[in-house]
Amino acid sequence: MSTIGTVESLWRYPVKSMRGEELEELFAGFSGIYCDRLFAFHSSVSRPGFPYLTAREQRRMLSFQPRFRQPEKAAVPPNLKEAENLAPGATPVYAEPAELMVMVETPTGETLSVDDPELIAILREGIDEQHQLTLVRSERAQTDCRPVSLIALQSIEQVAAESGSAVDKRRFRANIYLDLTNGKGFTEDNFVGRSLRIGSKATLAIVERDPRCMVITLDPETGEKTPAVLKAVAQNHGGTIGIYAAVLAEGMIRKGDPVELLD
Repeated sequence: MSTIGTVESLWRYPVKSMRGEELEELFAGFSGIYCDRLFAFHSSVSRPGFPYLTAREQRRMLSFQPRFRQPEKAAVPPNLKEAENLAPGATPVYAEPAELMVMVETPTGETLSVDDPELIAILREGIDEQHQLTLVRSERAQTDCRPVSLIALQSIEQVAAESGSAVDKRRFRANIYLDLTNGKGFTEDNFVGRSLRIGSKATLAIVERDPRCMVITLDPETGEKTPAVLKAVAQNHGGTIGIYAAVLAEGMIRKGDPVELLD
């Protein structure tokens, strides 16, 4: 067991493919990060295995900022302490749906409830009219592949150098950004098949490298494309950057927590 770095920042995305929110702490549960990708929009023309509307089809989604109406209810599961005290440790429950309502600030500054039909009308502007959208809520994080995503700052810095581009880390939409002590990019690739403990309790099994799509070419502020970013990842790193994880032991993770490689 060795300490290989620290948590640089933590992020959650209340609505899939919209802007994230940076947190000082979050709860990593078996189904994913608490309240991460709680809402998503399904499209009638998306393929069955991946039914979501994302920034691939509607770049402007990256400029929509969701926030919980009652952020204190979305901070940690309401019965976390009680669940942890039940041997050998029970899985905590989510807050009631009404307590986890999300408000969305649009690029024009208007604020709408996530279930307001007007929000769907705005999201459909400028895309194929065949997209009929349906809001979906799920207590299992509606992630692309695995419950938790991680990436090292050093890998982002390396891709920035390789692509000759300024690369905002938010392009990669990870839950956990790592600052690794060895200072080398793509070190996290070596964690696949191994486990990390972050903080005092949360333990993650690193399942696979994170395959990337055109979304990482999009500037998170403007939506402008920089194809050189994806090109560098594809040509130099097999199309992957960052890693996916499953949760072996639930627990709180905090900014600045040590990250230990267990096996």
